Amino acid sequence: QMQLTESGGGPVQVGGSLRLSCAASGRIYSSSVIGWFRQPPGKEREFVALTRWSRDSTLYRDSVKGRFTISRDSAKNTVYLQMNVLQNEDTAVYYCEKGIQYSSDPADYTSWGQGTQVTVAS
Repeated sequence: QMQLTESGGGPVQVGGSLRLSCAASGRIYSSSVIGWFRQPPGKEREFVALTRWSRDSTLYRDSVKGRFTISRDSAKNTVYLQMNVLQNEDTAVYYCEKGIQYSSDPADYTSWGQGTQVTVAS
């Protein structure tokens, strides 16, 4: 079974950049879908981006298109979320998780981890 661990969060100023990492361990299937989600303070968890482990197939939330990039390094068993031009509204706990299908619905993802906090300040 695949386990995922997020890292790379922290404080950043508006307009700055961060790169989040999602390290995979255990059994990794080439067909796996990895999604990044976030939960802003006081709000529901929301989709950010997803990718397939073995193919260049990605999907993004509209508000992050052109600013965020999801990528993977198979040799390092890691999926990244490069976040540029960060805004206050990007403040959230970010999670990566394996999806049961190619989907932006949080209900299609299980076994949520601890996440990593991203705080964007003016």
